[in-house]
Parts: sequence; C-alpha cells; structure tokens
Amino acid sequence: MAPTSPRSADPVAPAVAPAPEPVAPGLETLLERERDRPTPYLALDPGVVRERYRALRAAFPSARLLYAVKACPEPAVLRALAGEGAGFDVASHAEIELCLAAGADPALLQHGNPVRGPGAAAAAAALGVRRFVTDSGEDVDALAAEVPGARVQVRLSVDDTGSATPFHGKFGALPAEAVRLLGRVRDAGLVPAGLTFHAGSQQTRPQTYAAAVRTACEVAHAAGLRRPEIDLGGGWPVAYRSPVTGPDAFAAAVGSAMDGCVADGLVDAADLLLEPGRALAADAGVLRATVLRVSRRPGIDHRRWVYLDVGRYQGLAETEGEAIGYPVRAPGRTGPDGPCVLAGPTCDGDDVIYRRTPVALPLDLAAGDVVDLLRTGAYTSSYASVGFNGFGPLEVVVTDT
Repeated sequence: MAPTSPRSADPVAPAVAPAPEPVAPGLETLLERERDRPTPYLALDPGVVRERYRALRAAFPSARLLYAVKACPEPAVLRALAGEGAGFDVASHAEIELCLAAGADPALLQHGNPVRGPGAAAAAAALGVRRFVTDSGEDVDALAAEVPGARVQVRLSVDDTGSATPFHGKFGALPAEAVRLLGRVRDAGLVPAGLTFHAGSQQTRPQTYAAAVRTACEVAHAAGLRRPEIDLGGGWPVAYRSPVTGPDAFAAAVGSAMDGCVADGLVDAADLLLEPGRALAADAGVLRATVLRVSRRPGIDHRRWVYLDVGRYQGLAETEGEAIGYPVRAPGRTGPDGPCVLAGPTCDGDDVIYRRTPVALPLDLAAGDVVDLLRTGAYTSSYASVGFNGFGPLEVVVTDT
C-alpha cells in the first residue's frame, strides 16, 4: 500500500481510562477456558442476545421484532432467537438459508434490502418469504413480476440526526415519492403493507424515531392506509463508552408520536415492527486480541503506539472514522494507565483503530499481552474480510449456553 503522511496535527482528546465494563459471566468463563487459543477471536454468548431480545420486547410489547441478521449471523445466535419466536430482517439468499437452517419460520422473514438483482425476490419466495421492502418504482415492477401478491413496505428517507453513521442518500424515498410508490404497489397487484425507515446506526435520540413515525403516518394517510405497518428499522443504541437512553424512553417517544397521529386522524392504528441488530448482539461479544508491538513514534505522536493482531479488516470496520468507540481492557495487567494510539496489523496506512478517540492502557503493556475489545458482538465477525494482507477472517467461539 502507498505510504500515508503523518497526521500529528490530528486533534487528540485527553486519554481517560473508562470505568471497568461489566462482561457477562458466561463470556468471562469462555475467555478463561479459551485463554490459550490463538488470537484474534470473538468470544460470543448467545444467551446475552436472548436477554437483550426479551428486554426490547418488554419495552415494545405489541411490536414484532425482526433481528437484523447482518449484525451477527452466527448460527447459535440465530437459533437462540428463533427459539424465542423472533422474526428476521434478511438482505440476501444466504441470510435466508441461514435463518431457515436455524429453525426460523419463513413467514417471519422480511427481505429488507431494496437493491435486489433479477430473480432474487423469486428465489426468496421459493423459500417461503412473502414480505419485501422497496424504495423505487423499478423495484416495484420487479416485485410484481417475481412475487405477485407479496406484502411490500415502502422505505422512507428520514432525518437521522443523532446517529453515529447516517443512512441518508443510499436508501429510502422522500414522502411525496413514498405516497406514489404505495399507490404503484397497489396498482401492481402487491399488498401495500406500510412504511419502514432507518434512523441511522447507533441512534441516540428518541425524538428522531418519534419524528419519523409522524412522517410515516402522514404518508400512510395520504396513501389511504388506515392501519399501516410502521417498521421502525434498526439503529437502537448500545452503551459503548458512555450511557445511552434505554429502550423504555424510545418506546415512550414512539408511543406518544403514535397517539398523536391517531388523535389527529392520520391513521386509526398501526402495527409496529423493529429491526434490532446491534442492540441485541453487541453486549454478547468480546473480541480478544494480542499485542504485536508497543513503540514510540518520535515526531509522529507523543503517545505510545499499540499494534494489535486485529484491525479494520479483521472485524473492526466500524472504527472507520472512529464512529464506534469500543471499551478496551488489558486483563493481564494491573499497573497505571497511559495514553496510546491503537492500530491494526496490516500494512494499510488507514488501519488505525483509534487515533483521536481516548484510549488508555497500562504503561507496562508489552508485546504478547492480551487486549480485549468489549461489546463487539455486533458488526465484527460479519464485517471481517477474507484474507486481506494474509490475515484471515475472524474466528468465533461460542459459549455452551
């Protein structure tokens, strides 16, 4: 790879060691059992996913939950959720097959990716999938040809203020276009089920969901849907390094918005759906890595550079732009902490995990020590590349529960 210029002028926040993060007992037991396993690997506890599912279902008791398979497609996770009666948000034929192999009911699967190639919808329908999401007239025509009579939600483009990773632009239709698409769905012999949206990944503002619900109900009203499905999508946040609003507050904001829509005569009622991924899987995983080298970079950075055997291309893709700040610990060291830059093992100059995000690790940290990145159950193993620079995909080790 071409060398990159030093960026010593990057703004650097003070290095503050976060308070020790609680890790599920089952994960701690697994990490101890696998202490001699070569790193990197993701330790995963499907029991934690099950607990998070139950908590979110309790906050939204009348909603249907569709797990976003892309967050963590590990079969043990899918089996745990299928056993709870969960539905699944799938984006490809391979994800459909994974869910069915885990015991999922195909009637509870929704093909949420509106970018489908020719024949993809028909192949999904052949496996029993009858629920689809669209956001373009071209896709509506394809669905009408391949899956006549299927239930279809139209995806809205909504404000995503408060998210770590905005979704605006690639997917979704503006409200006026969404009204037209719902009419086109009906005219094409499909069932216009309602609206869906995505408020952005790691969305921390309940009001963003509430505003999107209002917009969805206004579109439903204009399209003549009196009891639409309103799919709130994903984006539900996780407390990585700082607290986030809990699901009850999000449920209250959504409930208040829905009450207002009913009171204003926009809809008679709505059937709510959620597509949690990160919110269920993140706390279920710990990514264990090994320190390759600790070094000083005179004239480059005043901090130590800590290089791990895992980086952006082995599962830490969400550290791009330092959007997600995973808590980090060094379980074999107990000495005082000091600031550092955390980097991955490849020769790519962009494979720096945290340059601006505060990271404090023990001053006596040395090559060969173990480092854990916490709350890494979501979007790590599913993002790991296959063999970039010769570093293989991320291994997953699962608890017995």
